Amino acid sequence: MRKLAPLLVIGVVWTWTAGALSGGEPGGKAKYVGGTVPEIPQGVDGVIQTIHREYFQFLTRKGALEISYTDINLLEYGQKAGRRYIMAVLISPVLLLSKGRNHYLTVGYSDGEGKQQALVFQIDKNDIRSVLVSLEARTGRKVDYQDDEARKAGKG
Repeated sequence: MRKLAPLLVIGVVWTWTAGALSGGEPGGKAKYVGGTVPEIPQGVDGVIQTIHREYFQFLTRKGALEISYTDINLLEYGQKAGRRYIMAVLISPVLLLSKGRNHYLTVGYSDGEGKQQALVFQIDKNDIRSVLVSLEARTGRKVDYQDDEARKAGKG
């Protein structure tokens, strides 16, 4: 079963990840921010893939997480604006006026034991729209937007 099986098929996963990072597959660059899956270390970079018809994938250099689309019961998108204080101190105070937007996707799902799980990803700004549209189509669920700003950014 392909419920929540973090795979450690490094060679194959690395090939998929390399292809996705180079634009070879639908999906997007992502960072795992946190959640309830201890097998994935916080802050690990990877690729979200939505190309498979039956399951969602998060691919990293060390493994893969696959979740059946039918198990996904929550999709939430939001942004968080953060001031660039460190850059301002090091380079120029003018940078205090600039904001960086981060794009966060929360995926909630029921695991093989029926327990609710959650994953939070920071998605590359160039990939967020295609990831959201693909997930809505594959899961049959609408994305919950945290606010109007997120709705504008997510729908373009």
